Amino acid sequence: MVTIYRAHGLRVIIFTDDHEPAHVHVFGDGQAKINLIGSNGFPDLVWAEDMKANDLRRALQLVRDQQEQFLAKWREIHG
Repeated sequence: MVTIYRAHGLRVIIFTDDHEPAHVHVFGDGQAKINLIGSNGFPDLVWAEDMKANDLRRALQLVRDQQEQFLAKWREIHG
């Protein structure tokens, strides 16, 4: 597992042995899995567990704002 970003009490992780599609896991008080490219070209929430609504909104915005950088990191790790 590689921490690729930290902000606002959230930690964004890519697991090195993970699978397609390209996605990140965001950890705070809870956790969420967010696909980096959804059906509309923007990140999509896959699931969230025990994450406050405010943290979830912040996580989704963070991934939207950093989408290209996170995709580049995914490709660097997974080829």
